[in-house]
Amino acid sequence: MVRRKALSAVALGAAALTLGTLPAQSAYAAAPGSAPAAPAPAMAPAPVSAHVRTPAPAPAPDTAALRAVLQRALSQGAPGAMARVDDHGETYRVSEGVADRESGRQISTADRFRIGSVTKTFSAVVVLQLVAEGDLGLDTSVNHYLPGLLPDDRITVRHVLNHRSGLWDYTNDMFQQTVPGFEAVRNKVFTNQELIDRSLTRTPSPAPGTAYGYSNTNFVVAGMLIEKVTGESARSAYQSRIIEPLGLDNTKYVHPATAIPGRYARGYLTPDEAGAPLVDSTRQTASWAQTAGAMISDPADLNRFFSALLGGRLLRADLLAEMQRWAPTNAAGTQHYGLGLRRRDLSCGVSVYGHTGTVQGYYTYAFTSKDGKRSVSSLANTSNNGNVLVTMAGTLEATFCGSGSGSTGSGAGGGSGTASASGTPAAQAPAAEAPGTDAPDRGARLAGVYEDIAPGIARN
Repeated sequence: MVRRKALSAVALGAAALTLGTLPAQSAYAAAPGSAPAAPAPAMAPAPVSAHVRTPAPAPAPDTAALRAVLQRALSQGAPGAMARVDDHGETYRVSEGVADRESGRQISTADRFRIGSVTKTFSAVVVLQLVAEGDLGLDTSVNHYLPGLLPDDRITVRHVLNHRSGLWDYTNDMFQQTVPGFEAVRNKVFTNQELIDRSLTRTPSPAPGTAYGYSNTNFVVAGMLIEKVTGESARSAYQSRIIEPLGLDNTKYVHPATAIPGRYARGYLTPDEAGAPLVDSTRQTASWAQTAGAMISDPADLNRFFSALLGGRLLRADLLAEMQRWAPTNAAGTQHYGLGLRRRDLSCGVSVYGHTGTVQGYYTYAFTSKDGKRSVSSLANTSNNGNVLVTMAGTLEATFCGSGSGSTGSGAGGGSGTASASGTPAAQAPAAEAPGTDAPDRGARLAGVYEDIAPGIARN
């Protein structure tokens, strides 16, 4: 019998926990440790004369810095870029450039787009809800639920959610050449087993649980677990457990349909050859990604989703804590991965939580504060352009670090929009087409800034 978890049931489950309540943390606290903090020991009341220090208020989002980031992305080859911030009930919308190069229609935060690997967080939430319901065990072998699927019984549900399974990422081979690789799969429909078989042409390495290694294969396995345990499609699970309860009206899982329904931004893939024209990659099955990256959404829905997740509305408190058992993913120790969730530590000492997304023609950043009360989702409608990818990370600095964050960079240009706080979407003039002189950068510098870079497509 299929069991569905209502949001109210999450709250009741949290109240019934015997593990105790997690200590409260500031929305803009410094980076937490790799494991949930232990409750602080009881302290005697401070004397009346003691000075009580009041934390400084978090700086407001810097919309001028946001605009400069988007303008720089346009100067580096993105046709359009936009960001929406939801902050304690106030909304900021900033957009630059075009959603459609042929018609010249301006891009807007009301546009839908392909969210790529942000899908992974949706998949992880469903898996963890099934753990809460007793249908899955985090430390149980995947082969217990899907007998014979994987060549190593030691690979657990936890290992696929935190990318420690050792399973080879089949997209490394699939997109070795960017445009030819994409065109070969644009209209193809894969079964999950076909994608697993592509991965298993390489022996899994290293041993399960020993090292982080980002792989889309892991979240194809997660989707197979969801469908096996629930007895329903991944689409139905997303719909009943997340999309409908949260009212995410613009979030869709349409695989294997190729069209984006409703109003949307077109996606433009940058070829490997410098100066070659952008390729319209909007229509595709995204079947190569499925539960690892085939969802469609918009900034308002993504902000609502991550706000609900970090605010405790989707998972029991102990499982939300499990989701935030971090492993570093870059040498600087500023980027971390949990269970289908990323943490980024910003220049101002703030940590933010969410996921990045890359699918042909779209770069997405969707992150929220520790308490889920300030969220940003940003998009550039291009991909295979490492300069744009790194630039768009500046939307996090501008949103959470505020004025003086150093997120604007230099040489910003293209477009002349206006930001709006709540109310109507920002209006902007169409940007001139960027010259596209910045060649894709897959070197050590980019890899040091942004983890999970693969040939032809930046994995995230």
